[in-house]
Amino acid sequence: MKTQLSIIKGIHPGFILDRELKERHLRKGPFAISLQEFPQTLGSITKGKRRMNTNLALKIEKALGIDEGYFMILQVYYDIEETKRRQNKEHPDLTKLRRILFWDTKMENIDWEKQKNAIIKRVFERGNEIEKKEIIRFYGRENVNNILKTHGK
Repeated sequence: MKTQLSIIKGIHPGFILDRELKERHLRKGPFAISLQEFPQTLGSITKGKRRMNTNLALKIEKALGIDEGYFMILQVYYDIEETKRRQNKEHPDLTKLRRILFWDTKMENIDWEKQKNAIIKRVFERGNEIEKKEIIRFYGRENVNNILKTHGK
């Protein structure tokens, strides 16, 4: 069974904080002021535009009665995921994939490993033979077959 942390690791801690504040019916501005922080700072964090820092994390955790270090652990996991995403430049030959196939996202932003199930399903539902061959070349025939079998294709 997955723990709560294993489910949410890799998600920006600000998104988790935002959800927590909404569940407790706390408005960000007044909450930030109660912590003697600028509302803009808290707003930027909850939008994922700014990193959580140790000082603020400790204040938030104390105010909300959350285990000490929780938000910094989430920040570290998020940083790891971001670093891996930047390092993992490996992707299929994009010249063989039509952009229209991924109309709902920028192909440059796709995490080809993390989203491989959805990518394989989409290419095999809507792609042409060249695109299917490129996906098989990139992920390997066995991976593709397993994913298609698992998802009923």
